[in-house]
Amino acid sequence: MERAKSSIEQIQPPTYGNLVTILSIDGGGIRGIIPATIIDFLESQLQELDGPEARLADYFDVISGTSTGGLIKMWPCMDAKLSDICISTSAAPTYLPAHNFNNHDSKGNVHEFNLIDGGVCANNPTLVAMNEVTKQIIKQNSDFFPIKPMEYGRFLIISIGTGTSKTEEKFNAQMAAKWGLLDWLTQSGSNPLIDVFSQSSADMVDFHLSAVTQALNSQDNYLRIQDDTLTGTDSSVDIATKENLEKLYQIGENLLKKPVSRVNLENGLFQPLKNGETNEHALKRFAKILSQERRLREMRSPNTKKTF
Repeated sequence: MERAKSSIEQIQPPTYGNLVTILSIDGGGIRGIIPATIIDFLESQLQELDGPEARLADYFDVISGTSTGGLIKMWPCMDAKLSDICISTSAAPTYLPAHNFNNHDSKGNVHEFNLIDGGVCANNPTLVAMNEVTKQIIKQNSDFFPIKPMEYGRFLIISIGTGTSKTEEKFNAQMAAKWGLLDWLTQSGSNPLIDVFSQSSADMVDFHLSAVTQALNSQDNYLRIQDDTLTGTDSSVDIATKENLEKLYQIGENLLKKPVSRVNLENGLFQPLKNGETNEHALKRFAKILSQERRLREMRSPNTKKTF
């Protein structure tokens, strides 16, 4: 697995630490401003701990997004141009066209790619990241020794959503029963069919991870930040007016102040935890863990200059 170049020394592999660190970001078009606001805060906390040169890539083993770019980082043979990555990840069905390009691997072989937005299969790509780590462990990649394939209790996961309008009751069964294909695609200025697929797939990933981490008593190492109360233009993926951009930024800022929430395994609802911890406080806590993990790996690794 390739590791991104950073402004400071690259993060040492998990074999020298205690955790596997994952950052996952949902798809959502222009709503990506919401997780960008959250990420900016997390990076600022890491800089407070380790200096202004600290970057997110210096602390995570896998950074996964619904974009094709998240996958390209994992597949060395796809060493694609940034332009192809950006066009591919923007190719959301009904919004922008699919993208085709050819690429050469290190052996000169030609690979053809026909791509659309990754959100059609993994709008919440957290499991994609976890599966990639599991594959590396199964392949006996020395970076992950002695971690076992199902040792999810050693994963530290931050999963950030782009907001949904799940709690906004736009339709009911009586209305949908009368819809044809066109209605499912364009009802009331929205796209109910795509909304259902993308939101349900994202929710199921969160539901699965909540169940797994609680079963392993490692729920404090899994943080899902999401706002499911968006309404109107806030929930659009393509309204890029100055007013909407500023509002999405403010939604991200407000989300930091909200309590940490977790999906209720009985009713499937996203509910605040009783301990009163806010997302902002949780990110500060995670930043300390990430900083300590990075320092531990540097101390144990024979490939770093020791400063301890």
